[in-house]
Amino acid sequence: MSQAAQPAPRSLAEALRARDDVSLSALLRSRPDLITPVPTDLTQLATRAGTRASVLRALERLDRFALQTAEALAVAPDPAPYGALLGLMAGDAGDETVAAALPRALATLREQALVWGDDERLRLVRTARELLAPAPQHPSPTGLGPTVQEASSGMSPGRIQEIVAAAGLPSTHDAVSAVAALTALFGDRAKMAELLAGAPEGAREVLNRLVWGPPYGQVTADPAAHLRWLLDRGLLLPTAPGTVVLPREVALHLREGRAHRMPEPQPPAVEPAAAHSPQVVDATAAGQAYTALATVEELLKDWDEGGPAVLRAGGLSVRDLKRTAVALGVAEPVAAFWVELAYAAGLIASDGEADERYAATPAYDEWLERFAAERWARLAEAWLAATRTPGLVGGRDAKDRTLSALGPGLDRSAAAEVRHRVLTLLAGLATGTAPDTESVLARLRWERPLRGPQRGGEEDLRSRLARWSLSEAELLGITGRGALSAHGRALLGASTAAAATAPTAEEAGPGAKLPVHHHRAPVPAPLSAPEQAVATAAAARVLAPLLPEPLDHVLLQADLTAVAPGPLQRPLADTLGVLADVESKGGATVYRFTPASVRRALDAGRTAADLHAFLAGHSRTPVPQPLAYLIDDVARKHGHLRVGAASAYVRCDDDAVLNEILADKRSAALRLRRLAPTVLAAQCDPAALLEGLRALGYAPAAESAEGDVLIARAHAHRTPPRTAPEPVPEGPPPPDAMLLAAAIRAIRAGDLAATAPRKPAAAGAGAPAAGGELPRTSSAETLATMQAAVLTGGSLWIGYVNAEGSATQRVIAPVRVEGGFVTAYDHTADEVRTYPLHRITGVAELAED
Repeated sequence: MSQAAQPAPRSLAEALRARDDVSLSALLRSRPDLITPVPTDLTQLATRAGTRASVLRALERLDRFALQTAEALAVAPDPAPYGALLGLMAGDAGDETVAAALPRALATLREQALVWGDDERLRLVRTARELLAPAPQHPSPTGLGPTVQEASSGMSPGRIQEIVAAAGLPSTHDAVSAVAALTALFGDRAKMAELLAGAPEGAREVLNRLVWGPPYGQVTADPAAHLRWLLDRGLLLPTAPGTVVLPREVALHLREGRAHRMPEPQPPAVEPAAAHSPQVVDATAAGQAYTALATVEELLKDWDEGGPAVLRAGGLSVRDLKRTAVALGVAEPVAAFWVELAYAAGLIASDGEADERYAATPAYDEWLERFAAERWARLAEAWLAATRTPGLVGGRDAKDRTLSALGPGLDRSAAAEVRHRVLTLLAGLATGTAPDTESVLARLRWERPLRGPQRGGEEDLRSRLARWSLSEAELLGITGRGALSAHGRALLGASTAAAATAPTAEEAGPGAKLPVHHHRAPVPAPLSAPEQAVATAAAARVLAPLLPEPLDHVLLQADLTAVAPGPLQRPLADTLGVLADVESKGGATVYRFTPASVRRALDAGRTAADLHAFLAGHSRTPVPQPLAYLIDDVARKHGHLRVGAASAYVRCDDDAVLNEILADKRSAALRLRRLAPTVLAAQCDPAALLEGLRALGYAPAAESAEGDVLIARAHAHRTPPRTAPEPVPEGPPPPDAMLLAAAIRAIRAGDLAATAPRKPAAAGAGAPAAGGELPRTSSAETLATMQAAVLTGGSLWIGYVNAEGSATQRVIAPVRVEGGFVTAYDHTADEVRTYPLHRITGVAELAED
C-alpha cells in the first residue's frame, strides 16, 4: 500500500498522471461521466473529477464503510496520515475488523479519485470535503462540530487568553498560539481526563448530550454554574448569541477517538427466511410463468379490437384500469404491472389515431407464434431492463398529479439496477432459499446509503423498488416461493451468478489477498445487450421442460361445460374461446356453452356440422346430448331472420315471425314497419337492429347487398409498427473496453502535448505561450522549424485550429513538408496525419530528455 517508491503527488492531476492504464480504466468505468466528452488531458480529467455534480454522483455510489471513511477524512487534518485516519475509524482501543477493512475502503476512494496522496499525506478532494465537513447549514453525518480554531475564529484575543488560563495553561503572546495550546490540550487524552475529573455535577451530562451530535446547544444569557464552568474552559464555545458548540477535539476525546458511533466495515448478510426443495421452487416458478403468459394473452385478447382510450395527458384512466383488473381477475396494482410489462415488451402501444386508443402491436402476433418458454423469456428480459415502475401507479408526482398506468412520470432510472441487484443477492443464497425481505433491504441500504434519503418517515425509493422487485419477480415466475429459480439464475447470466456467490473482501477476512484497485468483489453490473440475449435464450431452454405440454383435448360435461385439464394448443384454444365462455381459470380452465356463445361461433362462419365434428374430435368424453341439442337449436334459428341495409331491414320467409316481432311492444324502439309480407324496414342501422332483435330472443344473421350471409369474425385491431420504450439511463452508460482504450490513449497523448518540456525560445523568436496557451510563431518560422524537424527526425509541439475553430495542442514528428501541408506522426492521435500549415498557430521544439 505504500507509495514510497514514487515522489508524493502535489495535486490530483499528478496523482492521476502516476497511474497506469488499468487504474485509469477502473476510474473511468466507475465514473463514466468523466469521459463525456473525453478530456483533452489529465489536468482536465482531474478538474472534472472535482466538480460538484461528479463528486456527488461518486459519493452516492459508495458503500456505507467507504462513505464513513470519506466522512472521517473530512473531519481529519488536511492532509492526514494513515494513522490518524485509522484512529478516527477504529478509536483509541482499536478494532481489528475496521483495521482490516480500512485499506480496502481507502483503495476504493483512491480508485474513484475522491482521495489522493500517499499514506502520509491523504487528501480528500476539496469538493468532497466541502460536502462532508461539518457546517451549521449541513451538519456532518459524523455528528462532529467545528474545530477549536474554527469555532474561536471570531473571539477576541482577551477572551481566548481567559479560556487558556481557566484550562490551566500558561498564557501566550498571541491568539494563534493560545488556540494551538488549547487544541493540544483537548487532544491529550491524559490531560483531558484530568481536566474533566474536576467538572461540577451536571457538566458531564451536558457533554454527553452533545457528543454524538448535533453538537449545538442553547444557553441563556446567565448560564448555570456547570455550563459556566464548561464555557470558561472552552469545552463549549459560543457560535452565536445563545448558541454554543462542542468543539471537535473535545467530542473526539469523549468518543475515545472515534468519528462514528457504529462503523460498519462489513455488509449485513442476507438472511434466509425459508428453505425449499429446488424442484419445488422450479415447479412453482414454472407454474407462475405459465400463468404470467396466460394473463398477458388474456389482456391483449381483451384489447384485441381496440383497447381503452388514451388520456389527454397520456396513460390509462382509473376507470379503465379498474375494468382491466376485473377482466383479469386481479387487484388494480397487479393489473398495472401486467399492463406495464406488456408495454415494456413492445406488445401494446398507442395506435396514434385521432381517437387515440391502446391496442396490440404487430409484434404481439409474432410473439404468439413463439414457443411458450421463448414468450416468457421476452417478458422477463423486458422486465429486467425496464425503468418504468408500475408500483408508482396511483401515487402523486412532484406537481401533485396522479400517476397513471402507461402514463408519463413512471420512469425511475434506478429501477433496473435495483431489480438486478435484488436478484443477484437471491442468487448468492443456497439453491431453494428464500431471503428475509428486511435483510435484503438492509444490504441495499449499506451498499448505497446516500440514495433516496427518507423524508417524513417514508421509506426510501430504493427500498420500495426492492420490495416491488421481489413481488414482481414472483408474479413473473422468476422466483418460486420467494427463492430464485433455475431459469431465474440463467436469466442473470453465469458470470453474474458466480460473482454473487463469491465472498467479498470484507467477508474474506484480513488475510485475503485482493488487488489494490478492487478492495471487495464488485457489485455485478447488468449484462450487455449481446450477453443478455445469450442469457435470455439460456433461461428459455431451462424453463421449457418445466412448462406443461399443450393439450389437444378437453373433457365435455353434461352441464354444458368443458374442462381443459391444462394449457390447450393454440388452434383448439382459439376455437373454443369463440364457441364457449371462460367460467373459471386455474390449473384447469372451465368453459361454459351458452346460446350466445354458440351463436358467436355460427356468426364466425361455422356450421352446426362443423361444431359437432370439432367437439367430437377434441373431446375425450362423448359429446353430451344437452350440448348437441343446444347447438342444433341455435343453428335452427340462426339466419332465419336476415338483416340488411336499407336504413336497415329484416326479411324472413315466415311472415308469422315478422308479425310476432311487430306485435312485441319491446320492438317499438326499433321503429319497424312492413314493406312486404316477408320484409320489415327499420329506422336504425343494421348493427343496432341486430342487437335489438337478439335482445328480443331471436337469432338474426346479417346479409350482404347480394343477399349472402355475412360471416362475423372478431376484428383484430393493431397499431402501426412500434418499438418498445427505451429505459431511462441513470447517467452516462458505462464505457466498453474499446471506448476506454481509445479514451485513455487520447488523454495520455493530450497530456503529453500539454506537459512536454519545451526548449527556451531563441532571442527574437515567438516564444510558446505559458499557462497552457497555444504556441505562436510566424509562418516563416513555422515552415523552417518543420523542415528542420524532418531532417533531424525530432518531435515538435504545435498549436492547431481545425475547420470548426476548435484549438488543440499536439505533439507531432514531421515526416514530409510540401504543398502547404505537413505530414507527421501525431503522438496525440497515435496515427499519421496531414495538417494544413495555415491552420498551425505556432511551433516549439521539445526539450531533450
